[in-house]
Amino acid sequence: MKRVAVFGNAGGGKSTLARELAAVTGLPLHVIDKIRFRPGGSEVPHEDYLQTHAALLGRDEWIIDGFDSIKSAWERFEAADTLIHVDLPLMVHAWWVTKRLVKGLLVAPEGWPENAPVILSSISSYRVLWPCHSRLTPKYRAYVSEVAQRKRVFHLRSPQELRQFLEAMKNEVGSAHSRADRQAAQLDSSAAGGNAG
Repeated sequence: MKRVAVFGNAGGGKSTLARELAAVTGLPLHVIDKIRFRPGGSEVPHEDYLQTHAALLGRDEWIIDGFDSIKSAWERFEAADTLIHVDLPLMVHAWWVTKRLVKGLLVAPEGWPENAPVILSSISSYRVLWPCHSRLTPKYRAYVSEVAQRKRVFHLRSPQELRQFLEAMKNEVGSAHSRADRQAAQLDSSAAGGNAG
């Protein structure tokens, strides 16, 4: 897991999952909205955004969270070695957009561009819920099924699966670190034995 694309409908907890996954794995996190928008909510010139996006895809390690356009999303999916599709029931997505809006009136949502207009952004999220669910989500499902043989795919369909995924990643990374520590200790021991001889 070196290049990870996190995607799905609005309000699915993708940003929280991506932040927690970055903390667990140490992979650098890049949020599409922070690349597309300046502080305050004005959009970055499209060509500048495309150049930044292409440069990111060329890096060895990343987690990229968010959506911009179908074309660049599919470029990102192809460049990724790991796909995380957050695909909750539509009503859960809608409810979580509402919770984010209410909380955002008091505290800016974490991961959003600085001073981004919370109400306007939430209205945009409500507007995309049904089009994404009816048009994009079936394409996402077909894609992750098609590439499951050549990429690592996580298709998360419930809040419980989100939690289980993060727990599994913590265990996986912890086990990898333990193996690495044991191998390092064995190498040190072998080197010490060789020096003694």
